[in-house]
Amino acid sequence: MNHDDLRDWSKKAADWTHAYHAGLRDRPVRAPLNHGATAARLPDTPPEAAEPMEAIFADFERLVPDAMTHWQHPRFFAYFPANAAPASMLAEQLANSMAAQAMLWQTSPAATEMEEVMVRWLARALGLPEGFRGTIHDTATTATLAATLTMRERALDWAGLTRGLSAAPRLRIYASAETHSSIDKAVRVAGIGQENLVKVPTDAAHAMDPAALAALIRADRAAGYLPAGVVICCGGTSIGAFDRVAETIAVARAEDLYTHVDAAWAGSAMICPEFRPLWAGVEGADSVVFNPHKWLGAQFDCSVQFLADPVPQIRTLGLRPSFLETLGAGEVTNFNEWTLPLGRRFRALKLWFLIRAYGLDGLRQRIRNHVAWSEELARAIAARPGFEVTTGPALSLFTFALSAGDAATEALFTRINDDGRIYLTQTRHEGRFVIRLQVGSFDCTREDVMTTLDVLDDLAPA
Repeated sequence: MNHDDLRDWSKKAADWTHAYHAGLRDRPVRAPLNHGATAARLPDTPPEAAEPMEAIFADFERLVPDAMTHWQHPRFFAYFPANAAPASMLAEQLANSMAAQAMLWQTSPAATEMEEVMVRWLARALGLPEGFRGTIHDTATTATLAATLTMRERALDWAGLTRGLSAAPRLRIYASAETHSSIDKAVRVAGIGQENLVKVPTDAAHAMDPAALAALIRADRAAGYLPAGVVICCGGTSIGAFDRVAETIAVARAEDLYTHVDAAWAGSAMICPEFRPLWAGVEGADSVVFNPHKWLGAQFDCSVQFLADPVPQIRTLGLRPSFLETLGAGEVTNFNEWTLPLGRRFRALKLWFLIRAYGLDGLRQRIRNHVAWSEELARAIAARPGFEVTTGPALSLFTFALSAGDAATEALFTRINDDGRIYLTQTRHEGRFVIRLQVGSFDCTREDVMTTLDVLDDLAPA
């Protein structure tokens, strides 16, 4: 295949893409879960000779779409979305075409400088202070690991980078049980250890209790441990819980601890000023992460980390051997020093296309619609006999269950996802099996959301 062939097949791929999205509502949201079915249809050995693109594309159409869960489906109400607005998809095609490696300013000047500007655009859109800078990672997991490593090194006066952790004090990181499992993974990978992630008690609203946090920090210091940082939850994955950001940061500051706000999903909603009270005080954080690839419409992957002061993170993660120096250019931004991978994709381009193509007003209206439709649906489910809304909407996420108990709820959940009209996920809350529903698909409509009621009417026990 050469570039002339690529031109022709790209046109065919664009036509296929258009037809795929036009027909998504006619597909079941989730593929049948038959483990190994796709692998069994693939050859055991790779071809020795080149195969015609006609055969490859035909096999793609035959094997792949019907064996996929369709994340862009307008009735995908599971997990959190991984949206791909058309303008973002177009930008991703262009970035893929250039195939740049944006590890240094000199290897991709426009990619680096556009990233700096896009981070400023988004900080202003979310109401963050002008002084915040930041970078674009692949996912919030990487951003959280970067912040956790910074917590570790700041607490150790950066000695861990050279001496290791074997002789270091026992470090402690604090978070609530509502935080994402990526925080657990970060403390493991950072060498801090799962036992040193302290899960702080929560209040009746499922927010971390600042007084309990302060008491735990004092107790750890008395035990000879070294507190290093606090991870603050804004829109937890299970039920959408929010910590009391300002109060939690006040405790951390009094104890000289680094703070990282995980707003991976909910951060997108903060482009709407009316939702910002949910994270009031965020301007005092050291690090904030949100994923435009979730609710804002950026093609996966695209996670933005804002930093009040990037120096501690660069000091933790930066490494500049002579072959990565930019000679004769003075001091420039090299974003590989802000994160873990050396190699970096041109992710800023899709943000530039996305924000310009829809405008902040257009993106705000989508989020406002999703929140309003979620609230309407929750009220309708709560009014149905035998149903219970177990946690009310946090933005566009709520949970519900059958009053008949866990077994009945789980059986209904299985029937819903096997039916295929909508796709939901489950969680456990206060010991109960409950069903999660989150409205966030970029192109969903009120009718798509309210289809849930038809599904419940058809599948719930009489």
